[in-house]
Amino acid sequence: MNSIFKDKVVLLTGHTGFKGSWLSIWLNILGAKVVGVSINIPSQPSNFEASFLKSTIVDYRVDIRDIKALKRIVAKVQPDFVFHLAAQALVKLSYESPIETINTNVIGTANLLEALRCLDKKVVAIMITSDKAYDNVEWKWGYRENDRLGGKDPYSASKGMAELTIKAYFESFFHSQDSNVRLGIARAGNVIGGGDWGLDRIVPDCMRAWSRSQSVDMRSPRATRPWQHVLEPLSGYLNLAMELSKSSKLHGEAYNFGPPGHHNFSVMTLINEMNIHWDNITWNDVSTNKEHLHEAGLLKLNCDKARHDFSWSPTLEFSETVQMTVEWYKSYYENKGHSMSEFSINQITQYMTYASDRNLKWIS
Repeated sequence: MNSIFKDKVVLLTGHTGFKGSWLSIWLNILGAKVVGVSINIPSQPSNFEASFLKSTIVDYRVDIRDIKALKRIVAKVQPDFVFHLAAQALVKLSYESPIETINTNVIGTANLLEALRCLDKKVVAIMITSDKAYDNVEWKWGYRENDRLGGKDPYSASKGMAELTIKAYFESFFHSQDSNVRLGIARAGNVIGGGDWGLDRIVPDCMRAWSRSQSVDMRSPRATRPWQHVLEPLSGYLNLAMELSKSSKLHGEAYNFGPPGHHNFSVMTLINEMNIHWDNITWNDVSTNKEHLHEAGLLKLNCDKARHDFSWSPTLEFSETVQMTVEWYKSYYENKGHSMSEFSINQITQYMTYASDRNLKWIS
């Protein structure tokens, strides 16, 4: 299929973050004119810098809480597509800075929606929230898009609030099938992949420690997560945007993008799989430490709706997800200072080949 993004202006908030930087690279491959909006680079190191992305896209450093600046950028660039990923995305930091978290994730989302409401042209907007938006009661089956939203910590609550804000704007201003703004909502599960250096995340913690031949502390080795490679939800975002650009049928709908149900593995299983590709690892079980903040023990998504509505399915096996992740970091640490762009492009190409070979939907 021909890329629907070729020569289109794509505004991407949070482009300096982990998922945002990977999406920027993928959109470049697809021929889009990428415009990024972020307040800063959220980690050191970062995939944004490791892949030398600043030289390949338009890079705005703007706080999405600044509605005037955000409106000016949207009016200036006249986007054809918008992917909203900018967020305060750390649960631990949300306990330390709950007001900042709520302002960024809720007011920032409202500011972008307001800027789009003022745009006098057709635009497809994919609003990315989180699987944490669901009221997690740790049942054994996956959450569906019509399950109750909520949150036991400030971060999760902020994502639930963001969903309510999106729904309010959709119902109040964008509901018509003739609306200039076609809106989709995406909820993704826990993602891993090369270039993630977020704090208090198991894979970045392991990569930092093992690259220095140090041990890593494991807070919850028995906790299970729906591990998926970062390219999996990104393929869902791109496919949803493509469907919305062709038809208003999915306008206003929310979709889960997660791995198959049997990919819900424990942290310990993840560590053992990583050990296949990284020698001589060591770790410490610190799960008896009672000072840890609330962390969900079980959380997974049901993705039947995306499969039914536009034939999206995850592509990678768990072993492939872990292998691609570890190989990226190994290349980075063995070639520090060199651009990871080509390596990342090769992994995206590999991912698309896997999808094609397995007769799954993908973006060309």
